Amino acid sequence: MRNFIRYTIVYFLPLMLSATGCRDDELVVPAEYDPVPEVPATDTAIRGFYLVNEGNMGSNKCTLDYFDYFTGLYARNFYAERNPAVIKELGDVGNDIGIYGSKLYVVVNCSHKVEVMDAKSGVRIGQIDIPNCRYVRFHRGKAYVSSYVGPVLIDPDAPKGAVYEIDTLSLRATRKVSVGYQPEEMEVVDDYMYVANSGGYRAPAYDNTVSVIQMIDFKQVRQIPVGINLHRLKKDRYKKLWVSSRGDYMTRPSRLYVLEKNRSNNQMYVTDTIPVAVSNMALKGDSLYYYATEWNNFTASNTISYGIIDIRTKEVVSTNFISDGTDADIVIPYGIAVHPETGDIFVTDARNYVSSGTLYCFSPEGKCKWSVRTGDIPAHIAFLPI
Repeated sequence: MRNFIRYTIVYFLPLMLSATGCRDDELVVPAEYDPVPEVPATDTAIRGFYLVNEGNMGSNKCTLDYFDYFTGLYARNFYAERNPAVIKELGDVGNDIGIYGSKLYVVVNCSHKVEVMDAKSGVRIGQIDIPNCRYVRFHRGKAYVSSYVGPVLIDPDAPKGAVYEIDTLSLRATRKVSVGYQPEEMEVVDDYMYVANSGGYRAPAYDNTVSVIQMIDFKQVRQIPVGINLHRLKKDRYKKLWVSSRGDYMTRPSRLYVLEKNRSNNQMYVTDTIPVAVSNMALKGDSLYYYATEWNNFTASNTISYGIIDIRTKEVVSTNFISDGTDADIVIPYGIAVHPETGDIFVTDARNYVSSGTLYCFSPEGKCKWSVRTGDIPAHIAFLPI
């Protein structure tokens, strides 16, 4: 333990001093480092992971945490320490995160920008200005960002959204295509991009389509009717798409849809509707892990559930992937990820939405290995390769 403490001080004290020494007019709070009881993973292709804490809307409290498997240290407010000269830090509401090549991308929704950092160090490279941006995906040297386009406002006349194409070298938007209303997550299958449209600003007149974009011409060529108020969209190893509907929070419940290609015309169609509520999901192998925090306006309460779906049979094979009762400690599940090698399952807890959350790490068998305090509203995880 003494060696661990000495290593921590020697390694991180210069970082803290350099962070506080870069500004004369403001105090820069250094990152907080917590040891995590994780066996050092020196034979893995994964160095660690970043976690974006959304922060409550209007609070300008989006923060970035980082966990390193080699040191066993979890760092809170990592971005501020590594970038002491950035006055407003990350900004207002972190909505997504992704790593592509040597760069780390954080989508900051209400600050209308994508922050770009060096993936190894967390040092800021620049930003891309995109209005009301939502999610980021990557394909053939480009980044793609979904955008509501219009202001952050419930409006029956809210405009259609768009997907922006970003050159990852110049960090400039090169193309833009109009899609459905208030687009959310995206995936690319065989040079076509599929975009889940929510229409959330136009409630109760929600959108119910998945837009299909031909990547070569970057044009919307089709819209697939699926379900109302779409949100999550994930591609599995067999090139099927799993799309979640949030429902209308009243009489139409959340549902999960499966889209597959029709062999006769090579186009995607809805083939199955899985009668479960899904707020977020993560895939590994033939398993889809999901949780639901389903709000109902009539009862003014959430119904929380967890489960696993076999993507081959499309059947629910477990109604709770947490096997040791720890789910009783989770107030508001808000994010999920699965380690691509070990199969460890990560679930974040937003708790009361205005103070620190919690990150839980579960073994593939569903037993809690460790938990750690995070920033406010922990939500999105990206694994960092070595």
